[in-house]
Amino acid sequence: MRIGITGATGFIGRHLLTAARNAGNDVIGYSRRPAPRAGFVEMRAWQPVREADFSGLDGLIHLAGENLLGLWTKKKRDSIYRSRVDDTRALIARLRELPQPPRVLVSAGGSSYYGDAGEGELTEAAAPGSGFISEVARAWEEAAMKGSDFMRVVTMRTGVVLGADGGAVPALRLLFKLALGGRLGNGRQWMPWVHVTDLARLFLFAVENEALRGPVNGAAPGCVRNSDFTRSVAAAVNRPAIFPAPAFLLRLLPGGMGDIFLHSQRLVPEAAQAAGFAWLFPEISTATKDVFDPA
Repeated sequence: MRIGITGATGFIGRHLLTAARNAGNDVIGYSRRPAPRAGFVEMRAWQPVREADFSGLDGLIHLAGENLLGLWTKKKRDSIYRSRVDDTRALIARLRELPQPPRVLVSAGGSSYYGDAGEGELTEAAAPGSGFISEVARAWEEAAMKGSDFMRVVTMRTGVVLGADGGAVPALRLLFKLALGGRLGNGRQWMPWVHVTDLARLFLFAVENEALRGPVNGAAPGCVRNSDFTRSVAAAVNRPAIFPAPAFLLRLLPGGMGDIFLHSQRLVPEAAQAAGFAWLFPEISTATKDVFDPA
């Protein structure tokens, strides 16, 4: 297959490239700076989206979007919304113009769709939550699903992505090795997570599996509370976790950023399980050992 990847040079995109090539696919990358890169058969310009070249693709995986890490100032919030919702709307409009669009679009999304859901288990049928980041996630999905009248569309509701070479892990590893790590708030909030290797495999699985349509919870089946996640990371780096971050301080972060640390989301990856996907890292202990203590 010829698979396109937007956001191809980012953390998840790099792992997805490896997985796609190992499966025998040709990969076309989309980037703001489309210089030739090893592993891609071609690099194409992502911006402006309405002029981008999406011809010749069997499938497209849409990862592009502003990084959520950083203080959520008004400018940051605007960029988060625009890069996810507005660019996805433009992407669907562009794909609709093609005489032969990709057969499938798999669009990234977030578990933030569910907001703060407390103790309830969340399958893909659960209702959306409220608040800025939940509203972004919902609008992002709705924008992608506008393409479902001319191609198969899957929206991936991803939890915290664990990988040794990107995301939040490098900063967490440093904090915990300095014995500065600890739970967030009271630590009882449910924290969906997924190993980046499994997430890359799940994206490809969604491209290949005709049974998958609509939302898919992109998380491991072993969802844990934040306190359990903290203990698992501390064990992997062999350091104590003694410095909790009080909830009231996290709520002071600009723009509501504290929501991503304090919201409770007990994800159940029902759609992926029903389709027969098998995780390599279904439990947090094996995932954190692999990611935080790769030796």
